[in-house]
Amino acid sequence: MEGELRRGTSVLHDVELEADEELWEDTGADDRSGWYCVRTDPFPCPAEGCAFIADFMTAAHLVLVWQERDDPNLLWHAQRAKEVGRNPRVVPYESNFGPSASYYAWEAAGRPVHGVRGKR
Repeated sequence: MEGELRRGTSVLHDVELEADEELWEDTGADDRSGWYCVRTDPFPCPAEGCAFIADFMTAAHLVLVWQERDDPNLLWHAQRAKEVGRNPRVVPYESNFGPSASYYAWEAAGRPVHGVRGKR
């Protein structure tokens, strides 16, 4: 019976465990000055042990940006921030706000959160 799989057992060969994590980065090299983002009252990252404080709607610790001020997803996120008491304001994005990510690039990447995901 050696090599045969049975209930309650498993055999894994050549397994690589993901030990390192890296920040997700939006690969768009475009200057997003003049795009729009949602500024909020400061709020902490909800991940345990993370000291990151956000002043904008963020994903993976990057400021989420949209090309259009009236983008339905921007407005939805601003409304959601209002519902949880974060005092949202739609403002033009400036590079001094910190690194940014296009909302749609973030969404296409699988919506990574808290700034980390396993290496591939």
